[in-house]
Amino acid sequence: MPRLRENERNQLIGMIRGGVSVAIVAHHFNVTRRTVYVTLQRERATGSQKDRPRRLGRRKTTDREDTFIRLSHLRDRFKTAGQTTAEINNIRQNNPIPNWTVLRRLKTFGLRARRPACRTRLTPYNIRNRLDWARIHSFWPHQVWNKHMFSDESKFLLERQDGRKRVFRRVNERFVPQCLSQARAFGGGSVMVWGGITAAGKTPLVTVRGNLTARRYIDEILRQHLVPAIHNQGLTFMEDNAPAHRARITNQFLYENNIPVLHPWPPYSPDLNPIEHLWDLLDRRVRMRQPQPQTLLQLERAMHEEWDNIPQQAVQRLIGSMRRRCQAVILSRGHHTRY
Repeated sequence: MPRLRENERNQLIGMIRGGVSVAIVAHHFNVTRRTVYVTLQRERATGSQKDRPRRLGRRKTTDREDTFIRLSHLRDRFKTAGQTTAEINNIRQNNPIPNWTVLRRLKTFGLRARRPACRTRLTPYNIRNRLDWARIHSFWPHQVWNKHMFSDESKFLLERQDGRKRVFRRVNERFVPQCLSQARAFGGGSVMVWGGITAAGKTPLVTVRGNLTARRYIDEILRQHLVPAIHNQGLTFMEDNAPAHRARITNQFLYENNIPVLHPWPPYSPDLNPIEHLWDLLDRRVRMRQPQPQTLLQLERAMHEEWDNIPQQAVQRLIGSMRRRCQAVILSRGHHTRY
């Protein structure tokens, strides 16, 4: 039964005084008849429907302990509430506090247990390179970024447990077969693709079968898809620091074909490459297809179809975010960003 608020109790009294029966009033507020009678008796005894002052329980932690809880979890963000509770109880010895008391104190300080974001570990050298690169390129206007081609490879699993899928189930149905997400070993296989994006369009999506060596990278990707696009539009080529991209024969091929390259690219910086968000968009579009791909061949076909169907406005928005990405790296002092 819901607890009646003060305005609802006043409305109840008004309906009774207006001649409405107790049964109808109880049905209207979804309460029992006893609740209606108790409300009437309380109004006759006190003349008011305001809540009586409640006696607050004694606070179990002192101000000094509250400060210790806050500072200890700000210094070590992965520290559990149980560890903090044990430390406080070891000092107290008498009158121990339960675990949920620490959780309530953390909640009042705006600290809640959340799933951490996973990113690649950055060394001080990587952080310094990212920060220097962002400072140099943060003032480039959109017109300059529109003259760049951003490229990358990405691997897509046939089945991926990314935590986005949800199941509607009742209590104690967690391991019911209809509520289980049964995954194949190694995700059922994967498909690797290469793609490039510019403000004017996208390159064809290239399927990479097997290991991508520098020679295959030149023959199957650069020579067939990159060189014509770069020369026709006068673009600067961007690629990350993958071994096939930084091989000597790759750099020699780019030099001999007069392809300008955005060097040096800071290592471990996928948040600075806008095509990474396009891979996520492509993956979501493939996952929303009905029926979903069941084989690697179906997955490859679906990826090519969805790649061609991605609107160019989405690509332009991603490339237009380059200045914001650089500014985010500067604000984080070279560390990871929300991108």
